[in-house]
Amino acid sequence: MISLAHGGKMRVNEQVLERLERVIETLQENNVKMGQMLAVHDEKLTKQDRIDAVLFEKVEAVHREVSRSTKEIKAGCERDIRLVDNRLRVMEKKMWSIFGALSIISFVVSPVGTKVIRGTLTQTPPPAIIQGK
Repeated sequence: MISLAHGGKMRVNEQVLERLERVIETLQENNVKMGQMLAVHDEKLTKQDRIDAVLFEKVEAVHREVSRSTKEIKAGCERDIRLVDNRLRVMEKKMWSIFGALSIISFVVSPVGTKVIRGTLTQTPPPAIIQGK
């Protein structure tokens, strides 16, 4: 009976060892598969990092171009505003000159203006006194 019990224990131990070996083999296979999956994911991440770097460079290039274009547009607008301002100043000077000339002409043509101008332009001879002898 002891030999049977001992023989049965040996058999159970062998079964446990077989199961442990299968578990270990399965774990090793899973470990290998996990390593392969990690390698694939690492490759994908590396590839995505390269793509991201290219995209960020393109975004940066577009940003530089937009900034440059904005500066050019701003400079053009400022130049145009200065040109319009200068033209308005010239037109304002001409308008005030015309206004002054019209004011002078209006005064000269008016009845008061004609009296003042006649009095200034024509001198009245001093009154002559005739003395009798």
